[in-house]
Amino acid sequence: MTKETKRAIYILIFGNFLICLGISLVIPVQPFIKKMYGYSTTDIGIMTSLYAFAQFLASPIVGRISDRMGRKVVIVTGLSLYMISEIIFALSNSLWLFNVSRIIGGLSAAMFMPTSMAMAADLTDKKERARVIGWISAAFSGGLILGPGIGGLLANFSIKTPFWAAAALGLISTIFTIIFLVDEPQNLMTKSEKISWKHFLKPMMIVLFAMIFISSFGLQGFESIYSIYVNQVFKFSMGTIALVLTLNGISSLFFQIVMFDWLTRQLGELHLIGLCFFLGGLCTVWITQAHHQLEVIIATLIVFTAFDIVRPAITTLLTKTSQANQGLINGLNMSLTSVGNVVGPIMSGMLMDMNPQVPYIVVAIILFASFVITLIVQRVAVQKS
Repeated sequence: MTKETKRAIYILIFGNFLICLGISLVIPVQPFIKKMYGYSTTDIGIMTSLYAFAQFLASPIVGRISDRMGRKVVIVTGLSLYMISEIIFALSNSLWLFNVSRIIGGLSAAMFMPTSMAMAADLTDKKERARVIGWISAAFSGGLILGPGIGGLLANFSIKTPFWAAAALGLISTIFTIIFLVDEPQNLMTKSEKISWKHFLKPMMIVLFAMIFISSFGLQGFESIYSIYVNQVFKFSMGTIALVLTLNGISSLFFQIVMFDWLTRQLGELHLIGLCFFLGGLCTVWITQAHHQLEVIIATLIVFTAFDIVRPAITTLLTKTSQANQGLINGLNMSLTSVGNVVGPIMSGMLMDMNPQVPYIVVAIILFASFVITLIVQRVAVQKS
């Protein structure tokens, strides 16, 4: 890699970390905002879902714009909107302003995340891509992991302090990106190239997009009720839950930064995806049948690690399907991820009201079905070769 390429990738990594930090900063202060302003749980739920909904609507459109206009302008605009959304949240004293802030935050994520993935694909060859996407995914996970802790720490000064701090980081990141990020991939993009929708309707593309939805749907379906489930069924204390989530964060960063590139080289993306779906389904069933807390902790770490590996593996494979229209491809990726993030928790919450075991059984069935699909795709790929 050239110095300019490495510098661009470092900027993309930090930007993803920053955006995801902003997503999760709000988590520890939500109960206090709810109490301070007298909002209902439904109000807070809508506030949270607006972020994902805006991201879902905007991601494919923004991805196509970045294919046409270049990556840098979209990335800088995304960082600027991130800063604006954090300032509005810090200044807000009414529900509609909080909602506006989250909508703008979702637009900023839609601009930055898929465009940064597209730019990483533009900057790297197929051999380097898995390693770089693993780093970006680790930054994504790191922001989500550290955000609640940092938000809770800064909230000791004021519940608005985390958002002022995030806005300041957004401003610094925007200025830094304007100065140092060179829009080098512009030379690699075919601005006049029309979208070939036949490419997106190929069986392999349809399978990959389905897997994107399944992985985000499954993760959110598993994670959204996890604390409630293990507390209700296995009597986990808050300390034990925090320990599991901390260990998961460490495991996630290790596998995405250290192991991901090696695993893709040894197994190939498609075999790795199938293995992750199988292990995720198997350990989800194990959790429902476990008798001891240690069993649940071990199975949980395997499930979370499988999900943390399968998403960048799918993204890496997706970026290799075409050199053109990387912005649109990654925009659709992010849009489907957002849908899964919205639908997964709703499904699990409704099923858990019926029976605590049912949502995890459903998640396991979906993961095993996905594993079978990957086996079929692998067999077809071998026959064609």
